[in-house]
Amino acid sequence: PTGFAILASNSVQEAQDFALLSHLASLKSRIPFLHFFDGFRTSHEINKIQLLPEEVIQELLDEQWILQHRARALSPDRPFIRGTAQNPDVFFQARESVNPFYKNLPIHLEELFQQFGKLTGRYYQLYEYEGHPEAERVIVLMGSACEATSETVKYLNEQGEAVGVLKVRLYRPFVREKFLQALPKTVRSIAVLDRTKEPGSSGEPLYLDVLEALWEGCRQSRSELPKVIGGRYGLSSKEFTPAMILSIFEELKKETPKNHFTIGIRDDLSHTSLEFPKDFELPTKSYTCLFFGLGSDGTVSANKNAIKIIGEETDLHAQGFFVYDSRKSGTLTVSHLRFGKDPIRSTYLIQQADFVACHQFAFLERYRILDHLKPQGIFLLNAPYPKEEVWDALPREVQEALVKKQARFYAIDAYKIAKKCQLGRLINTIMQVCFFKLTEIIPFDQALQSIKKFIQKAYGAKGEKIVEKNLCAVDMAVDHLHEIELGEVTSEKRMREAVPEEAPEFVKKVIAPIIAGKGDELPVSVFPPDGTYPSGTTKWEKRNIALEIPVWEPELCIQCGKCAFVCPHAVIRIKTYDPEYLKKAPSHFKSVEAKDRTFQGMRYTIQVSPEDCTGCALCVEVCPGKDKKDPIRKALLMAPQPPLREQEKENWEFFLSLPPVPREKIKVNTIRQQQFQEPLFEFSGACAGCGETPYLKLLTQLFGDRLLVANATGCSSIYGGNLPTTPWSVNEEGRGPAWSNSLFEDNAQFGLGFRLSLDKQREFAEELLKSLAEQVGERLVEEILTSRQ
Repeated sequence: PTGFAILASNSVQEAQDFALLSHLASLKSRIPFLHFFDGFRTSHEINKIQLLPEEVIQELLDEQWILQHRARALSPDRPFIRGTAQNPDVFFQARESVNPFYKNLPIHLEELFQQFGKLTGRYYQLYEYEGHPEAERVIVLMGSACEATSETVKYLNEQGEAVGVLKVRLYRPFVREKFLQALPKTVRSIAVLDRTKEPGSSGEPLYLDVLEALWEGCRQSRSELPKVIGGRYGLSSKEFTPAMILSIFEELKKETPKNHFTIGIRDDLSHTSLEFPKDFELPTKSYTCLFFGLGSDGTVSANKNAIKIIGEETDLHAQGFFVYDSRKSGTLTVSHLRFGKDPIRSTYLIQQADFVACHQFAFLERYRILDHLKPQGIFLLNAPYPKEEVWDALPREVQEALVKKQARFYAIDAYKIAKKCQLGRLINTIMQVCFFKLTEIIPFDQALQSIKKFIQKAYGAKGEKIVEKNLCAVDMAVDHLHEIELGEVTSEKRMREAVPEEAPEFVKKVIAPIIAGKGDELPVSVFPPDGTYPSGTTKWEKRNIALEIPVWEPELCIQCGKCAFVCPHAVIRIKTYDPEYLKKAPSHFKSVEAKDRTFQGMRYTIQVSPEDCTGCALCVEVCPGKDKKDPIRKALLMAPQPPLREQEKENWEFFLSLPPVPREKIKVNTIRQQQFQEPLFEFSGACAGCGETPYLKLLTQLFGDRLLVANATGCSSIYGGNLPTTPWSVNEEGRGPAWSNSLFEDNAQFGLGFRLSLDKQREFAEELLKSLAEQVGERLVEEILTSRQ
């Protein structure tokens, strides 16, 4: 209730058009406008649209509006006061004086819609009905879900149904008469969908507006008002699919349909949810593609380029939508691409694709990627193996799926090419070439020229060497792309569980499905209602994203502790311990005699967690221990992870079983000893090589068991407090940092509240102690109160 007019756009095209129209309407009506579209859904979508020419904008814009707007500005040349403090005698009247402006606003907006339509051919209405002219069942909603609902309505009506959708564009002011004019006279039941939840209200906002409109506008003219039910959907831009829309229309058929329902979740707590057919999909003429990439490997950038190439250089329509993990680079990204001759209105994820690409081999162990491939579809895999070894390297479940679907299977060692072309981990250009070669959406020679043109455009400013490296990758890609013949299902490798069996019950029940990409399937009842989650859960995730990990050479190590100090993810640890413990060590576990006098006679080990390392190589960079005969050889060197994974995993588990170095024996003012302290911030989702997290890790090593964290929203909240897992951990006594997050705007006040509370608790403790002086002794009380700690 801010007084803003609120205008909703449903698609990428409308987001552009309404940006102009809302601005013009605001100038014309003198009412501020809030033009909105769905965050994540519309904001993350790329679609082919008709751009607004400058001359159309000029034609629609009356310069008098701008001059009048400027004339109302504060100026000492024509002074006045605005924003007076008003008393009860006049405030009410003053508020009502604005009514004519709100009454005239819809008229101004409709006039602009008409002018806009004549100039562009795109006609909009404040409330727009689409569907059967004599529909009995209608869904009312706004935002991107209108597009999916329109698609579904068209399909259902072709099957003989009589249904429709009423799209709300102007939400405030809500124009009752225009809304009712758009609604078919034949409607008998209405479902109003809100993409929000207002706890404790009698219904969500749009639902209440529709009820009011029908009651006020129809009770005199109709003997029986339609049934109206309200529902919540799509919070946080959660999926809203044709299957869910079908379910809502089916619910409207019932004599007593469920009111205040939810759709898209399983509410086993309050039982508000509607069931929907998981396997229902609309037939499509679009060519569909899915790409599973790793944040920072360039997959999303490559797909955006592919959409631009196809969208700009052909008559085809193109749509791209990108599902990011909200954590930083190094997590799964899924790109959903559609191409077709008709405009694409499918505002939901692709479930079955003609083409599926997996840009990280390790994903095959964790995600059921091939569940999304259509029979006889194309599967492209970035595999770090020669073509003869690829089939046998696959997990058994992947082999079975490929054979069952009779897929066309292709593989390329993209990282090998990237290394040769000095591109590091960036495999985007290589995989993009393979995509165009295999799909033939446009002639390959044409695609190749376009890719090279985009490389010049994207990297030209960074220098000719960068351009040449990418062109090198383009030229090598096709020669290294191989079709893999489907063989017998012989693999003994299996897909691994999201978390190990020894994980706590909550981790297995709630966190594991989220890690596995099945968070949508979790019911309401498993979630903590107060939003508190257990600490120290990143250790169960084991992302396995490093291509290479550091390997320790004990004879070159000077035991300085710098490698563990700079490690952003706390995957390098140091311990010194009694030689007796080595009796139970794995045969490949490394140790050396401790050089520090404090720990004479003890053994010393630097150990890496292979499944948590991100491969940033900062440890190798900072390592001062060198071979005098061969300075390139250092105490830490990077080596391929896959061959080392199992043995280093065993070494890591043994290393964790070694007792921690007693804190009272550690000199915390020297790095070589201080790094014996256990970090209580570990394996975060921060970017590989992050410069922030080593400081947080150090903070927890020094003070973690008595630490309260008032966190400000930003990187620190995403790598520190993002579901499914958190790196803030606990020690063997169960003590550790307690963490809570605030908005970045109020973090100082948030932290000050912590401080004031603790000061008050200390003050109270001192008062209690003093009051007990006779019982416990004056001297003891004095010593406690004056202690440096």
